[in-house]
Amino acid sequence: MAYGTLYLIPCPISDETAPWEVLPAANRTVMDALDYFIVENTRTARRFLSKAGVMRPIETLEFRELNEHTVAGREVEELVAPLLEGRSAGVISEAGVPGVADPGALVVEACHRHGIRVVPLVGPSSIILAVMASGLNGQSFAFNGYLPVKPSERARVIRMFERRAASEGQSQLFIEAPYRNVKLLEQLLQTLAPATRLTVAVDLTAPGERIVTRTVGEWRRGPLPEINKHPAIFIIG
Repeated sequence: MAYGTLYLIPCPISDETAPWEVLPAANRTVMDALDYFIVENTRTARRFLSKAGVMRPIETLEFRELNEHTVAGREVEELVAPLLEGRSAGVISEAGVPGVADPGALVVEACHRHGIRVVPLVGPSSIILAVMASGLNGQSFAFNGYLPVKPSERARVIRMFERRAASEGQSQLFIEAPYRNVKLLEQLLQTLAPATRLTVAVDLTAPGERIVTRTVGEWRRGPLPEINKHPAIFIIG
């Protein structure tokens, strides 16, 4: 029996954005053909597919969750088992593209181990969009995920990223939980050198999207963007 295919299905980054404003129409054909979805959150995945107007009734679709609570190994193998039996599946993240800064990477890795075909579909990536619009080095950049929460440790990591950006010319990207954005920005402006460039990209693809690159000295003179509880990406360059 031939194996199924694992499709990586992007969804909008912002709840304020309709699916077909940011997704290519070709994705619809794949989504309409699937009845099995591996998702980070069932409720939001169902809402996304409903907004997208998929052909099959939502209540007939099977959803299984893959998130931070999923244990690598047996649980992931159970998610892959239907594909080994010839059934195809779609992976849907909470926002943006699956498999990047996302637990969906676990099932992708398992599929490669089993020789199952993995197909990434086109869609919005906040990381790539932020780099594109930053004016910083897009030839060499690193996404570093979340910084430490403890201020002293976070300051050490910020200085490390600044040295790397200066010595290697590599743009350093990172994110924070939206409710901690303000404290992070405050510490960035306290820790970084005045000449270091800093990009703040907020609410990407949403109506209120704002992407600004300034030197730290310029940021200190204000004004600062409204980022409290708004999804944001920060880039040191």
